[in-house]
Amino acid sequence: MLFSEVVATSAAVGATRSRKDKAAALAGLLRAAAPGEVAPATAWLSGEARQGRIGTGWRTLSALDAEPAAEPTLTVERVDALLDALAGTSGAGSTRRRAELLGQLFGAATGEEQRFLTRLLGGELRHGALEGVMLDAVAAASERPAASVRRAFMLSGRLPETAVVALGGGDLDAVALQVGRPVRPMLASPAASLDEALAALPDSTVEFKLDGARIQVHRDGDDVRVWTRTLREITASVPELVELVRGLPCRSVVLDGETLALRDDGRPRPFQETMSRFGSDTHALLLRPWFFDCLHLDGTDLLDAPLRERLAALERVAGPHRIPCGDPAGILERALEAGHEGVVVKALDAPYLAGRRGKAWQKVKPVHTLDLVVLGAEWGFGRRTGSMSNIHLGARDPDGGEPIMVGKTFKGMTDELLAWQTATFPAYARATEGHAVLLRPELVVEIELDGAQRSTRYPGGVALRFARVLRYRPDKTPAEADTIEAVRALLPD
Repeated sequence: MLFSEVVATSAAVGATRSRKDKAAALAGLLRAAAPGEVAPATAWLSGEARQGRIGTGWRTLSALDAEPAAEPTLTVERVDALLDALAGTSGAGSTRRRAELLGQLFGAATGEEQRFLTRLLGGELRHGALEGVMLDAVAAASERPAASVRRAFMLSGRLPETAVVALGGGDLDAVALQVGRPVRPMLASPAASLDEALAALPDSTVEFKLDGARIQVHRDGDDVRVWTRTLREITASVPELVELVRGLPCRSVVLDGETLALRDDGRPRPFQETMSRFGSDTHALLLRPWFFDCLHLDGTDLLDAPLRERLAALERVAGPHRIPCGDPAGILERALEAGHEGVVVKALDAPYLAGRRGKAWQKVKPVHTLDLVVLGAEWGFGRRTGSMSNIHLGARDPDGGEPIMVGKTFKGMTDELLAWQTATFPAYARATEGHAVLLRPELVVEIELDGAQRSTRYPGGVALRFARVLRYRPDKTPAEADTIEAVRALLPD
């Protein structure tokens, strides 16, 4: 298959807002792909290289000056092989070798192919083929049940490999939880109040919702590995968590939970301080884990078991480290007094739905918050002259389009945060409009707000009311941001 066919499909997907048409275009390409072409094509049309980050920055890509080829000759196999070579280039002479490989790749590409590669390798390929749309396409192309495709993906965590199994006629139902391979975490839906959540889930447990970072921990014998909610491995950065799990009374286990750093008075430290440990080589700030689910214990997978059974297993293996829980009466107040976000109500008869945000888990918080994508920022004035201040906020389009702008805010920003934005945002800049800098939609920020109102100013027909910045969420990707429907749900009746 020619690489140009992938590029043309990407353009077709980006030209329509119809989820059905997007999936149909993607499915058509996957049906035509040879077995060895399915994985790279699936990865590229999902917006990333199969090899992940290959060490080629935006500055390097923008400096390339290769004359475009007159006719398309690059094949999918050839492009994937060159990206493999780029990903494997390191050590002495790697800069020169990387330049040579990029020259080969871009020198053989047409103008359209060059533009696609620049956006792909620069992390700016936004054409609407989010995971959900691609999963629909894989199911359609392989004529397999969508539920089976989705479950296999959630348990493997790898979309290209899932596509290979599905289109190759493999047994999707055989894809199971594997100790040492992270699964997509189950997520909670927001509830308006504790009473509402308890009414919807009468047979339930109520737990603290900690102001920490999600972790998933796997142990197989003495081998312990730790991942974040985005499935980024952080084992080397959290030796105290590794040591604690290695000492639990079991042979193998998979635990879901949160971790955070505490102040001397036992209250949680700011979320950013916890997150700073995940990429640090210094371990002065100790992290403590709280676990709330057990997905595997000593050879027995528990994903499909009801929560009450998983909690019993959790109590056996990690009881002293279980997240605080208790009687609904007063628990929300106790959680807030301890400095946490609120509570989560969980149905005791529900299985663990990997990667799903269903109604079996419902989170209750005293204020409205949304995770939104930063689309741009404006240079400040007055006391904020020289700082990137007023940020533009976008909600996720569930059909895979560009984030939909829903407002701006300059509230809630400390001097430290202003300095961080000013230092960080230029690396994400893609254009300027007057005194505003438009950013690639890659940063997620948690916003506190009083609600939403109807508005003709923004394309989604809705605007935020009294929005203020709580914190940035490096543990979340734009694909995990709240949707435009979540914003509209805050509109008054």
